[in-house]
Amino acid sequence: MSGTKEEARLPLVLLAILAPVLLFSLLTSPEGHLNWLLETGPGLIGIAVLAGTFRRFPMSRWIYVCVFLHVLVLTYGAHYTYALTPLGNWARDTFHLSRNPYDRLGHFVQGFFPAFIIREVLLRRTPLRRGGWLNFLTGSVALAISACYEFIEWWAALILDPEGGDKFLGSQGDIWDAQWDMFMCLIGATLAMVIFSRAHDRSIERLVSRTAKPERSKRAL
Repeated sequence: MSGTKEEARLPLVLLAILAPVLLFSLLTSPEGHLNWLLETGPGLIGIAVLAGTFRRFPMSRWIYVCVFLHVLVLTYGAHYTYALTPLGNWARDTFHLSRNPYDRLGHFVQGFFPAFIIREVLLRRTPLRRGGWLNFLTGSVALAISACYEFIEWWAALILDPEGGDKFLGSQGDIWDAQWDMFMCLIGATLAMVIFSRAHDRSIERLVSRTAKPERSKRAL
């Protein structure tokens, strides 16, 4: 299975929409470029990896839409910092919460969207089949990635504090913030598999069907 022009169309459209949003957010961020780069860095790296592996390992269209949405969530948080997002402040004041909850949302989607990438790679590159072990390993990998990200946040806070560490952590005084972040990631990954696994499977099947047609045409010639 290899990437084709047809398969590249949707990722390129999404990237064309995302690029000016990223640039505008970076240039106008009230919290500075350093925090913006720290927060959006994982998303930018993910885009680069997907682009670099596209020819030999194209992903389903479901994955590209998920990555697009995930980067939008990251970019909004990076623009204001997660603790100061207007949307989070509105939720805090409206529902009488003790803190801005956008950070919790950010870690929820850290599990929700990447779970599909993990699941698809395991399905297509390992002997694993759909079922309990696939779901267990998908959730475990998502949780492991979240734990590693907590290490990165910790090290960044040690290096950058007080200039940027607090902004990057966004703990808002919660001593259990790291544990909550990992828990929200696990919830996101679990819900992704429970609710949307069949839709993801259909997207994979359509990818296989589309990429198989050019191969059959070449053989016929």
